[in-house]
Amino acid sequence: MPLIAVCAAWAVFWGSWSALLPAVKLELGLSAGDLGLALSAVPVGALPAMALAGRLARGRERAALMVTMGLFALSVAAIGLAASAWQLALALLLVGATSGALDIALNLATGRAERESGRRLFQPVHAAFPVVVIAAAPLTGLARSYGLDVAAVLLIVALIVAATSLTLLALPLGHGRPDAPAAGAGRRLWGSAVVLGVLAACVLVIENSVEQWSVLLLEEHRDATPLVASAAPSVYMAALTAGRLIVQALPRTPLRALYLVAGLGGGAGIALAGLGGGVPLSLAGFAVTGLALGPLVPALLSRAAADDASGTMVWGVSTISYTGFVVSPLLVAGLSGWLGLPAALGALGLLGLPLVARFAVERPRRRKAV
Repeated sequence: MPLIAVCAAWAVFWGSWSALLPAVKLELGLSAGDLGLALSAVPVGALPAMALAGRLARGRERAALMVTMGLFALSVAAIGLAASAWQLALALLLVGATSGALDIALNLATGRAERESGRRLFQPVHAAFPVVVIAAAPLTGLARSYGLDVAAVLLIVALIVAATSLTLLALPLGHGRPDAPAAGAGRRLWGSAVVLGVLAACVLVIENSVEQWSVLLLEEHRDATPLVASAAPSVYMAALTAGRLIVQALPRTPLRALYLVAGLGGGAGIALAGLGGGVPLSLAGFAVTGLALGPLVPALLSRAAADDASGTMVWGVSTISYTGFVVSPLLVAGLSGWLGLPAALGALGLLGLPLVARFAVERPRRRKAV
């Protein structure tokens, strides 16, 4: 369906981008510090754009998603025009802003489609992202081996994103903005959004840490070869996808149960990955982490969409949870300087405790599936 295609096209860029970074660094003659500073522009652009997009997109979900897809495609192509560190940073600021807005618009559109169709959509839509990321990175490497430069690869990705936006013309969504909640109800909704958003952020801190640090862990602390070490993010992403599809196939799985599975399984998995002491145990830990954590964020967004037709909660949960991506690199870097990387990743298992606590305090809902 169009929403799955949109999420997949969005993931094409992020999977390709990870594989393009060495070439970007080489072509622009950047130091590691210059590249890191430029990359920090992505979250700087994303957070304010997410806040603005949520205000503008509610009630205009399909049009907002088409516009943000178009702008995202333009920003992706613009990276290829950068000729210096500051130009790359500016381009990535635009990528962060448009990607953040796309994130909000996609979640709002998925939430509205769930309410209007009665179908469960968040799990399959979000499952598309890790699958495509896994595929896009090696395909980008293949393209580079055939002589395509960074600008050419990014132009192809931009065209894929722009073409995919046209599929949204076939997306059946209602028109008109839902009634805004009353003042007291609005405060209650934002309070709920903060709680769900913080829980989702705990998940995303761990997810981002696996994406950024798992290869380094295996190479430098487990004596793995580069080929074996590079499999770690793919193992995690494959398990993440499997977890989402399993829950999609079990429609009566309550959100409360997912809190417990994510808290215990995700916490234990990342602790095993960091402290296990060998390559097989670390890979097994990453797989358990992805399997346990994968379904929770889509389930939280689905709950937010079901509980609030105005879109306020989906907007709030999406924006607040993104802070997990922002905090994760600084948190793991700080803990690594104090404890070392293996113990730092193991310590992230403590982020499962708020999820277990939520399981303990949340009252079961009858006949409620995620």
